[in-house]
Amino acid sequence: HKFEDNAMYFITARIYNSAPILKSDEKKQLFLDSLKAGFRKNGYELFAWVILDEHYHIEFEAREAKLLSKVMNQLHGKLSYLFNKMDDRAGRKIFQNYWDTCIREDKDLWRRLNYIHHNPVKHGYCMKMEDYSFSSFGYYMKEKGKEWLDDCFNSYSVVDFMLKEED
Repeated sequence: HKFEDNAMYFITARIYNSAPILKSDEKKQLFLDSLKAGFRKNGYELFAWVILDEHYHIEFEAREAKLLSKVMNQLHGKLSYLFNKMDDRAGRKIFQNYWDTCIREDKDLWRRLNYIHHNPVKHGYCMKMEDYSFSSFGYYMKEKGKEWLDDCFNSYSVVDFMLKEED
């Protein structure tokens, strides 16, 4: 792991045994709200995200990188408790692990943003990125516009960053 303050990071996390625990919109929204609140509390700025039924990807800036493990453990712990309470499954393991990457180059930042936004299409959740609600794509469409997003995709092609088993 390379931990640098004020650096961008990319994280992938999978639900234990690839169980579709995040299948409901209610759980995805709870996840997103908890993620945003936890990051804000710790001075992390969320840049991009996608939440699927059995895994998620996020891209963010960490002011204090040494807090990363603590922040992720708090997030996963809180969500595990809440999801288990919702499903009446006390003690069930929810998160398998997470993988973090310190982003060192601008092109890597933008390729990963595109990868995040394309992930629901890749996994068959939708045909077009704008049709998936639990991704930052809609935010960028609203704030930056279609031309900006198209330019981003044309300039930084979507690259598969992990093996199929880890994705």
